[in-house]
Amino acid sequence: MRLPPWLRSGTLGRDLALAGVALAGGLALLGLGTHLAITPRPGVPTAAFLPSLLAVSVAVVLRRVATRTGLALGTVALVVDVALGTTLGTALIYTQVLYDACVYGPPRLWRGLLRVTVALSLLAAVGGPLVFAHWRGVALAVPVVLVGVVPVLTGISVRQYRDQAAAERARAAEERARAEQTARLAELDRREAVRAERSRMARELHDVVANHLGAVAIHATAALSVAGLDREQVTSSLRVIRENSVRGLAEMRQLVGLLREPTPGVAVDPAEEATRVRLDELDRLVDRMRSAGLAVRAEVTGGPRALPVGVDLAAYRIVQESLTNALKHGAGEAELMVAYGPTEVVVAVTNPVRAGGAALPCAGAGLIGMRERAVLLGGGFTAGRAGGRWRVRARLPTGGPA
Repeated sequence: MRLPPWLRSGTLGRDLALAGVALAGGLALLGLGTHLAITPRPGVPTAAFLPSLLAVSVAVVLRRVATRTGLALGTVALVVDVALGTTLGTALIYTQVLYDACVYGPPRLWRGLLRVTVALSLLAAVGGPLVFAHWRGVALAVPVVLVGVVPVLTGISVRQYRDQAAAERARAAEERARAEQTARLAELDRREAVRAERSRMARELHDVVANHLGAVAIHATAALSVAGLDREQVTSSLRVIRENSVRGLAEMRQLVGLLREPTPGVAVDPAEEATRVRLDELDRLVDRMRSAGLAVRAEVTGGPRALPVGVDLAAYRIVQESLTNALKHGAGEAELMVAYGPTEVVVAVTNPVRAGGAALPCAGAGLIGMRERAVLLGGGFTAGRAGGRWRVRARLPTGGPA
């Protein structure tokens, strides 16, 4: 059965209902003439016990809002009741007052109540035989233990269980919050990884598509715009177009393969392995650029050696993009310099800037991609005009001396 809102736990209505039930029970015991009569006083009317019974019932109402006040009021009511003859109803309701003081009061209060009730029980156990001049007088401690020690110990036990449950709930809430925070951080890391991977793939796709298709577009434009080309010139242009198209398709196939999950037990195709670009393949890159119409003078200093994969790929792509830009926007010639140092490799491409004429459209993504490649590896990148020439220079650290 569902309780109405005013009777739910922690409400004043529930405290009033509990006090009303206690008062009704105490009145019923008074009406039945039930007394503890430890020190009976003849001639005390029953109505004399009503104020103490009412006061201890009011103390039950104050158990949450004013615990100390309720305890003091209940204790005074009990003392008065004991002085008049000790009714059972007042004593039983006072046990509820002690219980509530231990459950809802501050820690110092229940500690003090435990000391006082235990001391009173020992005093009654020692003083009983002295008062009644018989060892059975120790029974005087029994009502003190039942009315004082037992409700205090019960309230302390309930309070400890309640505090433990609250601590468990707080710990569970903290763990849930920590788990949610971990999940949020994991989601942020995943999004950052996806964003970084998208940027990397965008750079790769730009290099593959823009470089090879740029050469294709230049020769296709020349073949269409120049009238009277002989068979040898047309064949040369078509050869360059085919070579760049095949190379672009091979590198595009490699990028698409990276996006797929690897199949266990399937070996890497040697032809596909050969399409992975490296800095030591600059000769072939320079030959393709020369066949496309760009006069390239290449110079390699230092001792060529195996480089880390990221540095190897970044250096090749920077050179490839720079030579392609020189082909599209330059005056038909370029100088390439590759310098192997003990802890870094430096690549530089310099070409004269075309004075006039049409150029292929450019969005500027190539320079951004080259700069990102160098910065991600902890290196440096510069690009700009210098005395009528365009110069690109990238410094890529190799991680240690050779």
